[in-house]
Amino acid sequence: MSASRTLSPGAPNTPDTPTVVHAFAGSATDAYIAREEAFGAHNYHPLDLVIDHAEGVWVTDVEGNRYVDCLSAYSAVNQGHCHPRLVRALVQQASRVTLTSRAFRNTELPAFCETLAALCGMEMVLPMNTGAEAVETAIKAARRWGYRVKGIPAGRAQIVAFTNNFHGRTTTIVGFSSEPEYRADFGPFTPGFSLVPFGDIDAVRAAITDDTCAVLVEPIQCEAGVIMPPDGFLRALADECRARHVLLIADEIQTGLGRTGRRFACDHEGVVPDLYVLGKALSGGMYPVSAVVSRREVLGLLGPGSHGSTFGGNPLGTAVAREALQVMVDERLPERADALGTAWLAELRARLHHPAIVDVRGRGLMLAIELREPARPYCEALKTLGVLCKETHGTVIRLSPPLIVTAEELAWVTERLVEVLG
Repeated sequence: MSASRTLSPGAPNTPDTPTVVHAFAGSATDAYIAREEAFGAHNYHPLDLVIDHAEGVWVTDVEGNRYVDCLSAYSAVNQGHCHPRLVRALVQQASRVTLTSRAFRNTELPAFCETLAALCGMEMVLPMNTGAEAVETAIKAARRWGYRVKGIPAGRAQIVAFTNNFHGRTTTIVGFSSEPEYRADFGPFTPGFSLVPFGDIDAVRAAITDDTCAVLVEPIQCEAGVIMPPDGFLRALADECRARHVLLIADEIQTGLGRTGRRFACDHEGVVPDLYVLGKALSGGMYPVSAVVSRREVLGLLGPGSHGSTFGGNPLGTAVAREALQVMVDERLPERADALGTAWLAELRARLHHPAIVDVRGRGLMLAIELREPARPYCEALKTLGVLCKETHGTVIRLSPPLIVTAEELAWVTERLVEVLG
């Protein structure tokens, strides 16, 4: 696989006839990689290509090779790369004011909060920057609610989470991970969390005590390999939390804003959590924006000095995020993900018969191919055919293209998947 077979130059979103482009030793790619390896910390293991520019579902590397992006920056670019409306919003706001801190008010934050609260059917928004920050914010809000509203004795609030979770990489969050690699040599960890098997409602019931303030759940465990909960689990979880006076926190950082074929993955079971945790596609990949969205009863407990962020709620990020939300609505991205993803899942299940395949699963345009062996070589092979995807948990290939992808582009990707895994 010394040659990289990619798409010939042409209009974006047009799967032209592939051509062969060679990358030789000493190329621009090698130079960029060597520089990054020399000066950057090695906390990722990326595929060895260097992306130079992107548009829609297509990315182009420094050698001129073009690929269909089937990772979408872990669902951050649901709206597609460099969506013109988002670029316009970014440029226009950047020429006015980018940062005021929360010491002063700005013109963009009120409209963003109002828009996002309405979209979620909630009352208040607390903006942050990264997904991990938003999860930490939800933990703080839930604990304060537990002490001030539920009446949990000081210092005893507990949160129930699930095995194989992925909520970020801060020390508090990795402290309640069940993945040894995420925890190794980073302790001591924050107490106050208990883990139960994902999808086991009886285990949840047994874990909840009078000191439990919240249950934190990903509606689909994306990083763990697109692990789907049993049908009815989210509904039962919401009912149990309500009955036991416990907050339900839905981490929809990767599953939210259209990815699974609904605005939120919780919508598939008619569940409205007490807190939404959002990020990634909230700004269409243009700028780091995250948020916790909830009722006034919860977020209204946070007064001045109790939480904050210099960049959280800045005018540049909120202007872009509001436009990203409008793009999701105007272009009917959840509906597209539902229709295209349902058909694509059926097509892949019918055509992929490699003996290494254990399962093909997913919802909307969040799909996964689980293998009996390491997935990395298959991702490398797909790269040579012009398809970019990434392994997770060693043996799972995630497939999550931007939600603006067309049926024709998915068919083009399918043929490459069949070539490698058919």
